[in-house]
This record gives sequence, C-alpha cells and structure tokens, in this order.
Amino acid sequence: MKLIIVESPTKAKTLSRFLGKDYEIIATMGHVRDLPSERFAVKITGKKRFKFEPQYKIVPAKRAVVAQLKEGIKKSKQVILATDLDREGEAIAHHIAVLGSSLKLKAKSSKFSRIVFHEITKEAIKKALESPREIDANLVDSQQARRVLDRIVGYKLSPLLWRKVRRGLSAGRVQSVAVRLIVEREKEIKAFSSRGYFRIWAVFKTGKGEEFTAELTRIKEKKVESKQRFNLFAGSYQVVKTVFEKQEEVEKVISDLSLSPAVESIEEKERLRYALPPFTTSYLQQTASRRFGWSSRLTMQVAQGLYERGLITYHRTDSTSLNLAFINKARGVIEKEFGKEYLPERPRFYKTKSRLAQEAHEAIRPTDPGKQKLTKANARQQRLYQLVWQRALASQMNPAKIAATKVVIKDKACCFGASGARLVFAGFSKVYPVVFSENTLPKLAVKEKLDYVHLGVTGHQTQPPPRYNEASLISILEKEGIGRPSTYAPIISLILRRAYVEKEEKVFIPTNLGIAVIDFLVKYFPDVLSLPFTANLENDFDEIAKGNKQWMKVLGNFWGPFIKKVDQTKEKSERVKIEVEEVGEKCPECAQKGLPADRRGDLIIRVGRFGQFIACSTFPECKYTRAIIKQAGFACQDCGAPAIIKKTKRGKIFYGCSNYPGCKWASWKKPK
Repeated sequence: MKLIIVESPTKAKTLSRFLGKDYEIIATMGHVRDLPSERFAVKITGKKRFKFEPQYKIVPAKRAVVAQLKEGIKKSKQVILATDLDREGEAIAHHIAVLGSSLKLKAKSSKFSRIVFHEITKEAIKKALESPREIDANLVDSQQARRVLDRIVGYKLSPLLWRKVRRGLSAGRVQSVAVRLIVEREKEIKAFSSRGYFRIWAVFKTGKGEEFTAELTRIKEKKVESKQRFNLFAGSYQVVKTVFEKQEEVEKVISDLSLSPAVESIEEKERLRYALPPFTTSYLQQTASRRFGWSSRLTMQVAQGLYERGLITYHRTDSTSLNLAFINKARGVIEKEFGKEYLPERPRFYKTKSRLAQEAHEAIRPTDPGKQKLTKANARQQRLYQLVWQRALASQMNPAKIAATKVVIKDKACCFGASGARLVFAGFSKVYPVVFSENTLPKLAVKEKLDYVHLGVTGHQTQPPPRYNEASLISILEKEGIGRPSTYAPIISLILRRAYVEKEEKVFIPTNLGIAVIDFLVKYFPDVLSLPFTANLENDFDEIAKGNKQWMKVLGNFWGPFIKKVDQTKEKSERVKIEVEEVGEKCPECAQKGLPADRRGDLIIRVGRFGQFIACSTFPECKYTRAIIKQAGFACQDCGAPAIIKKTKRGKIFYGCSNYPGCKWASWKKPK
C-alpha cells in the first residue's frame, strides 16, 4: 500500500478518482506543526552571528490527524507527499517527513518522495508520480525564514503597542505596511487642494441635420487642458483640468467665436486592442472585485474549490505563462467554436510584469479548454470558472479591431475636438467581453461648414486621489513587491478584523486607532514600515528559495538593528493618545447614579473587537455602552422607515431597516 498525503479532503476525493486501490489518501487540512501562538517560540543565540531555532509543536487541533498520519506512514511501503506546490506546501511536506521518520531537513529517506502538479487531472497526476523528487530544502528554508521573521516582528512590536498605544493591538511586517498605505492615502486626500475649472463644449449640426458633440481643445495652438502629476507615498497621481478657472474667462472665449465653424481636419486609423494575459492570483482577485464585488478572501475560497475539484490549475501564482499542450488544445477550441479569423497564426506568449514573480508554474487556467460551463457547481464557482475560462481562451485569440476617427472643428482661433470609435472586428472580445466606448461620428469632409446647435459650459472640481478599494490595494501591494499572491486576502481580512481600517462603499478608510498605530510605528520604526524595506525582504526570501542566500544570515541582518531599536523605544518613547470622537452627549448612566454634571462622563466613540461603539469616557469607572446607529440618508425600500448603516462581525458595511426585526430589508449596496 502506498500513502499519498495532501492538504484538503476535496483534493483527496478528486485524486481518488484517478488512483486505484493501491493508494491510501490522507488530508492534513493545513499545517500539522507550527510555532505555538501562546509564546515567542524562537530561540535566538549569538551576538554577531545570530542563530535562530524555531520551536515547532504539534497544532493542538491536528493531534488526531497526526496520529492517523503516523499510523499510515508506519504501515505504508512508500509515502508520497503531494501537498501544494508553493512554499507553504513544501514546508508542510517537510514537517510530515519529520513527524514520520525523525527526518532532518537535508536528510534522505527512500520511503518519502515529493510530487508536485499544477492541475489535478489524470494526466498530471500520472506524470507527477513518474517523476518524484526530494523535498526542496531551499523552499522550506524560505518559508521558515518568512515565518520566523513575521513572528519576530509581530511578537516584539505588538507588546510595544500594548504598552504605548492600547492593549490588544498587533503589528505585522506586511499588515502594518498595508495599513500605512491606507493611512497615507487618507492624509494625501485631506491635504489635497481642490480647484474649480470649466469645460467648454458644443453640439454641432451638419448640412444633413446630423448632430454630434465636441469639446474645446485649443486656442491659438495652445492646449486648454493641463496635466499636473503629484508624487504620492506609493506611486503618483495625475490631475487633469483646463486653463479656465473663472467664469469671465469662459465668457470671453464664447464671445470671440464667429459662429461659423468648419471642419479643419479628419484623421482615420484602425487601432488594435489586444487581449490581456491569463490570470495571475492578484489579477483574478482584482477582476472578481471589480466585476462581482467579491472580497479577495471569497475569491480565493471559490478558486480553492475549483482547483481541488480539478477544474482549474493552481490558483496561487504570479506567472502569466501557459503550457504548450493547453495552448494547442485552446487553439483547436477557438477555431472550432469561433472560426479561423479569430485564431492568430502563432500562439501568443506573455511576459510576467511583476519584478518579484516566481515563474515556477502556470497562470490560472481551466484544465480543459473545451469545458466552457460547469454543471455540478454552485453559482459562485460557475461565475469564477467562466471568468477564468474566458480570460485564458481570449489570451490566445486575435486582437479586436477598432475604427478610430478624430475630427478638429475650427472657429477663428478656437479648435474643438471630437473622437469616434467603432468596433470593426470583435476578436478576443467575442469570448472575454470588455467595455468599448463606441461613438459613431457622422460622415464629414474637410472644410465642411457646420452650425452650432448649442454651446455649453460645465463646471468641475479637481478630485483628490481615490481611496483604496480591494482591487487597487492588491494592485499597489503587487506593484511595490509587498507580500505574495497567497498573502493578499489574509492581509485585508486581518486589518479589517483589527479595526485599523473600515470598509465603506467598497473603499478602505483608516480609523483613529489605525492612524495612531501607524504614526507611532513610522516615528520609531521608519525602515520596517517603508515600502522598499518590505519589498527587499520579499526579494531575500526569493533568493533563499533559489539557494542564493542563507536564511539565518538574512534574519541576522534584520534582528540586530531591529531588537536594539525595540529596546530603545521601550525606554524613550511616550505613550500615544488616540484621538477620540465625542458624540456631544453626557453619559445617561452617570446621570442615573446622581453624579453632578461636572463629574458625568462624555459619550465618545471607541473601537472594539467588532468595530466602533459608543461608551462613557470615564471607563472603567462607568461601563455604559450602546451601539452606534448611523443614518444612511434614505428610506427603507420595503416599509419606508429610515435606513441605517450596519456592520458585520468582519467589519463589512451594509444597509438595513431601522425597524429590524419588524422589517428585515437589507442591502450591501446603497440604492441609487
């Protein structure tokens, strides 16, 4: 009997369809050995050359699984470690080997073998079983380095926050940087100086009575639109406005028009719009967020189910490559279903843009390009699968063709511009629908006289940089090299759960608590909270995985200066006062106790485990609390009572009726 060890029961069930009775399959359901949560659990020795000894323990909830694993290992002739093909999977395989045979990191045992596969199909499993390998010690070292470093940062900074800010807080190498991004963006929004400006546009009519709209773009060859780029904490932001900031400037331009405009030039060209590459983890999360309104956590849960059922390839990847076998099958499906005109002469290959990408495996794709829809799947799995299928097939199709037209209309010194676009050939958009701004202009000729139907002026305000939503936060984390594809969803869930940020109307807003924590950490640990520092650590982990760096040396370079700074901050830093928001009322419980007015507490907004609530400022002397009821600004869609803003235990905001439970109307989205 051969024993195959995987991570999830669903994966085990899928594998059992391909393997015979000679195999027993056991699922670990995640890590079976880990650093215990109740203590630091990392022994650090040395003064200049530090040594780090992680003190792993059996995860208490996995004792029954461990007993089953040991029994299975003992009675099996061969143990095949088939955990996921990322660093976490490699670490789990290593810990199982240690459990089963007291195997050291670089020891060898003929009883244990390691297999990896990018998809759970019969062909992939057969190929993996034919080419087993040993556990990759470099990948294990890389995972261990990240685990230990995160433990160091979390367990050394968090007590400092307890002492200097508030009990129960936590800090993390990546989570704190993610919060800082949101906090810095909020500061940039508040510091932004908005300016008003005007746009001038006109509706023109041809001799045949056809109408179209154009906007004033130039006066005496000088563009009326100006662009200004601002450097932000992460990236930059461009503000676009016109030179017209006063009403009298607009009136002067309009008064100078002769009201006898004519077509000055017409430019026609064919533009090609190419398909996007197949999905990486971050782009799948971003797209699901924009199209379905899903959180990154939900997206990964649904993708995990599809992968374990053998329907898509491994869903934690930053590669955009596809294997040639799949490409050839996909090309066959494209030609059969859509015709030769949609098929390029040669297969299309994509270059991964992420500077920290690990090109170890493929992009996310369906295992069978011929399977467009799922029959035995829930609604979410069907939606996500179709999205993956569409994107993968579209990546191998011809570009869409767009007929683009630019027209310039001149009236004295003023030039108006109009653009038209018409889809000529759908190309990849036949499979992967995208939004084209189609605008068909009438047939025009150079020097053709036109008539004004209407002259319009619209007022605008320059807008500050937008707050981060899930898609844009994941995008900037990836761009800056912060975290890995598998960490984005847990990071976002954690910072919401810790009440460092709130999610309102799908965007992140920092709480006073989050701002206080980040201000403290940035003041005393600017390097740890910087984007380059965090990205460089991720690069170090990648170098460890390649065998180019030693994990203890990487940690040693960090530990020495870091712990010295922690000790200094304990002694020299002052306690942080978190800005509180007053409700404007005195505490009713203090009044009931008969306390004089000057001794009654003020009601303030505090942040707890499940978000904000109202409490007495004299806590713990007075323990009065009540829930915050925020008016939503519209009526209930069912009964007409005032709607209020509510929040789930995970911090997600939704709208409900103030008459609950009498009326149970609720909505995730604010009605228009």
